[in-house]
Amino acid sequence: MDTIKSPFYPIIYIRGYAMNQSAIEDTVATPYMGFNVGSTKIRQQWDESVERWIFESPLIRLMKDYGYRDNYADGSESLERIPAKSVIIHRYYDQADRDIGTGDGPPSIEEAAESLSDLIVKTRDQVCGDDAELRATFKVYLVAFSMGGLIARCLLQNDAIGAPEAKQAVDKVFTYGTPHNGIDLRGGANIPRFLGMWDANNFNRERIREYLNLPSSAKRVDTLNGKFPESRFFTLVGTNHKDYSLARLAVGPMSDGLVKIKNAVIQSAPRAFVHKSHSGPYGLVNSEEGYQNLVRFLFGNVKAVGTLHVDHLPLPPSVEKAKTSGRTVRASYFFEATVRPRGSVGYKISERTMENESAVFRTFDELFKPENTKRGVVRPPVLFSLFLDTSKITVGKTIVFTVDISVRSTDFVVGNSRFFARRIPEENLFRDNLTIRATPQSDGTWKLRFNLTDEEWGEQTGHSFQLDNDGFYIPLKSKKGFRGRLKVAMSNEQ
Repeated sequence: MDTIKSPFYPIIYIRGYAMNQSAIEDTVATPYMGFNVGSTKIRQQWDESVERWIFESPLIRLMKDYGYRDNYADGSESLERIPAKSVIIHRYYDQADRDIGTGDGPPSIEEAAESLSDLIVKTRDQVCGDDAELRATFKVYLVAFSMGGLIARCLLQNDAIGAPEAKQAVDKVFTYGTPHNGIDLRGGANIPRFLGMWDANNFNRERIREYLNLPSSAKRVDTLNGKFPESRFFTLVGTNHKDYSLARLAVGPMSDGLVKIKNAVIQSAPRAFVHKSHSGPYGLVNSEEGYQNLVRFLFGNVKAVGTLHVDHLPLPPSVEKAKTSGRTVRASYFFEATVRPRGSVGYKISERTMENESAVFRTFDELFKPENTKRGVVRPPVLFSLFLDTSKITVGKTIVFTVDISVRSTDFVVGNSRFFARRIPEENLFRDNLTIRATPQSDGTWKLRFNLTDEEWGEQTGHSFQLDNDGFYIPLKSKKGFRGRLKVAMSNEQ
């Protein structure tokens, strides 16, 4: 049996919610419960020809790219030893199936989390056997879709659920489209607690507080409450509500069709935003974007975080004239960022744009006058938290990725009226595409260089980052008067 070699630990996939008995029957009838579903995309090439872009599925790609395998043998789940590079499906809905279970209804979140604990311990025993050295190094990844992420959190956060040895074995958690702060319907109302048919109230915040064992006073439930490191919990957020037909009329814009963007993250945890819907042909799980974020987070060894510190926001000349004359000017701002690693074909690792209704939003006071806000501190927008893998470098040892950044304002309000005079729709205060090069040094630090590739060739060596008391940054400015600094923090990950 192979030894356990970091970072290639067993992966347990936890599927999402099945809303009725028919959906339960359908999902139980499949071996991989959706982790094997891929997609075929239509792409247009440089010569205007159109071809299909086939993403085989996360399961198949893990097998092809990293040598993972399933745990099935001879028509059932294996009871023998399995390799560390195994994908295991948490089949918590089996008991609700009329044919192979009792058919008495779906398990509660707590029951599904308890059985997840048992599955982790079983996986450890199958991978390690009685080998004390292997058992000491055993770890497992939890990869969860939608409600599956709440099941994982229930195990990790509720002290009354699961075995301590199972909790301690969890190394990282990756969630696709999980409603970490519940599901809100169109208009902002949370799914009501009384909606108990097929446990739809699992997404009610009061019910979530119960099974996560959070304080009853907690208004939001998107916190790990100190039970698991936020840095090892990744949330993939979908921003395309239009391609999710089932619930888009109920949930609406600024969502993946079922989960609002603001409800799909964990406080202080890394996340990426991709223009995919909750599920279906354009869903998060069966997408290249989802897979690339998954493997970089699980297996990558580098993290890059980009934070934009704004020093000055210019006003259009007509608005500046009104301000100079003594009139009050108000506006808020959108920050867009699209990130691509070198070599990416057909996908963006993270995409936050106004068009996708996912741009970072900040008020003027949040940027410059925090004393007027509830938080009381400046909120510079975090544009990306990106995981990278040096093993994917084909030439040299330098990591390369691009960030397309733009800054826009809302309509300006002058006095008590929106200011339309000479207003140019969709005008940027700043925009540029940055190529960032990060080269690891022998002392564990990083050498950082950049190009502003709207005006320079990205393949050139570029310019050195500047350094201040807070770290390394790229100075950004526009002829309109925008000034800011993109802080890039690089860290080595285990």
